[in-house]
Amino acid sequence: MKKRKSIVILALILAALVGLGYYATIILSSTGVGENMSIPLGLDLSGGVSITYQVVDKNPSAEDMSDTIYKLQKRVEGYSTESSVYQVGDDRITVEIPGVSDANAILAELGNPGSLEFQLSDGTVFMTGDQVADAQAATTTDQYGNKEYIVQLSLNDEGTEIFGDVTTENVGNVLPIVYDGEIISYPTVQHAITGGTAQISGMGTFEEAQALATQIRIGSLSLQLEELESSVVGAQLGSQAISSSLKAAAIGLALVMIFMIVVYSVLGVAASLALLGYVELVIATLYLFDITLTLPGIAGIILGIGMAVDANVIIFARIREEIATDKSVAMSMQIGFKKALSAILDGNVTTFLAAVILMAMGSGTVKGFAYTLMISIVMSMFTALVVTRWILYSFHALGLKNEKLYGRAKEKKTINFVGKRAIFFTIPVVVIASGLICMGVRAGAGDGALNYGLDFVGGTSTTADFGKEYTIEQIESEIVPKVAEITGDNNIQTNRVEGTNQITIKTRTLGLEERDAFETMLTDQFGVDAGTITTQSISSTISGEMRSDAFLAVIVSSICMLIYIWFRFKDIRFGASAIAALLHDVLAVLAVYALIRISVGSTFIACMLTIIGYSINDTIVIFDRIRENLGKMSGKQTRESLAEVANRSLTQTLSRSISTSITTIIMVLMLFIFGVASIREFSLPLMAGMIFGTYSSVCIAAQLWYVMKVNLGKNKVAAESASTSNKAGGNKVDIKK
Repeated sequence: MKKRKSIVILALILAALVGLGYYATIILSSTGVGENMSIPLGLDLSGGVSITYQVVDKNPSAEDMSDTIYKLQKRVEGYSTESSVYQVGDDRITVEIPGVSDANAILAELGNPGSLEFQLSDGTVFMTGDQVADAQAATTTDQYGNKEYIVQLSLNDEGTEIFGDVTTENVGNVLPIVYDGEIISYPTVQHAITGGTAQISGMGTFEEAQALATQIRIGSLSLQLEELESSVVGAQLGSQAISSSLKAAAIGLALVMIFMIVVYSVLGVAASLALLGYVELVIATLYLFDITLTLPGIAGIILGIGMAVDANVIIFARIREEIATDKSVAMSMQIGFKKALSAILDGNVTTFLAAVILMAMGSGTVKGFAYTLMISIVMSMFTALVVTRWILYSFHALGLKNEKLYGRAKEKKTINFVGKRAIFFTIPVVVIASGLICMGVRAGAGDGALNYGLDFVGGTSTTADFGKEYTIEQIESEIVPKVAEITGDNNIQTNRVEGTNQITIKTRTLGLEERDAFETMLTDQFGVDAGTITTQSISSTISGEMRSDAFLAVIVSSICMLIYIWFRFKDIRFGASAIAALLHDVLAVLAVYALIRISVGSTFIACMLTIIGYSINDTIVIFDRIRENLGKMSGKQTRESLAEVANRSLTQTLSRSISTSITTIIMVLMLFIFGVASIREFSLPLMAGMIFGTYSSVCIAAQLWYVMKVNLGKNKVAAESASTSNKAGGNKVDIKK
């Protein structure tokens, strides 16, 4: 590259960074304040509007309440994926939506039945969801004995009559089922259906049948609702959550940049500028696409920072390796970027694939996490592969050509990781077993296997008239700490009812003595009239269906990752080892939750998803180096040669694993130091997960691959003596230079 061209490119990049930085600063300064140029924040960071609906029907069934809640949850995601819906008492439902103020408009839309339609082939609606009594997935066998997955429909009396008439007249025709304007099934009438039950067949899996059954069952609200009250919801993590998170992110980013410059010199300067561009692009994209930002979303951004740093570190390691072979700096850069590409692509594509599935199948915070993660992955790859590249090329063209400025990879003594696999496998077994035993003991004692928070198991909602109007900040600083002394809970949530002096305080489920102490505290310390205090039980804000959605999404994404790794590495043992390592990470973090008794709340799912994304990326990089070194082998594969390949690959990538872990943990550590109590409860297990994820990538995944390679499959290898190996090639393995 010519010097003049490099000056122009570098000037354009710096100008873009300055411009994006100014744009991002305006966005951040408006965020949380309510200005036009701001990123919408979720309920956990900024609060919003709470609308409580009274069920008109008397004595609603538990199934009708559950179906209506899930239906509302799906609908309010149109406002924000971070909305929450939960049951209050026996016959009330509360909807909390960030950034919305018109309760009447929401009621008119959310409470409108008939969104599920059964149509004729010409689009004429002949029946709505009101006539469907039930829809359940089932398994049956056809006339040949083959298993079939079906949806069993049950209709009420009105639906039975209508469906009987229509199917009698439309045998052989398609009757589309339409949910919220989208066709979800094209069943063909095989014969007249007059008995009030029908079967929809043709599903490929039982899960597909379940999904269709759920949509039909909740396609129309089972219950009629009317607005009871609306209120302002305080930020679930406290009003200071966003400012403390931004402060932590700024300090963490600065420390990461300093670390990169100290360790990688000129390479680190380029990476720091690219990392700055990554953050600015993510902020701008969140604003432009109006994506709601929550604490799980912040976790997705942190994971993206880790992946951006990781991509740069992979490139730098390759450049230094090429410089060590006495190639020029310019040639080393070209080869380094080329060799690093496969590892970066595989790691990012695998995580992106998981994010797409989470977005498609998840709900609530899972979907919000997936959106943010996808944006982070795309921006991290762009800045690492494009911005870093052109900055380095420009630096070189401007005269920074001395190899000392870039570093030279040193020959490292190969560490026998595989030989220590018994120890490596034992340590996590002890940790996980300790957690499981702790969960079993506590469950047996009636304390609960895990310390489930309000979001998972519901709790107690206490409303009282405080005699004067409190601001959200006053509630958090004066009332919440007093409540926490009684409940010992860091996840207390508050509502301030507009136009009144009433405040609603949501806590974990309180026993009779705790309720008495709570009410006594309110009357003695805040002068609350005991007659105004009302207490109700509330359901979990994360419904059973949402948990099922998240679990199923993780399972499907894991299967897709397994298939992708199998396809890319031509050996399913790579994929199986990676999934086993992920299972280790999840169980180990679960043990941390059990042993330290951290509250399992809405951030629990995001924490687990972040760890899975982080760990799989780390593992893929190591597997990529193993694949490369396997391609360089000459001679027959033996146990000894495969062990040498695994050890050499792990040794070559060890510094990268450590650097990536340090930079990512720095970001999470800043959240722990500067965040409010509930954010610390999120960042602590996240840090533990980062450590476990690095451990599983370095000490478990490759070792499992080795064990499977030599013991399982048609290509398993037999042990050969050292003398045989030496005769074959003089060494245990010959890695071609």
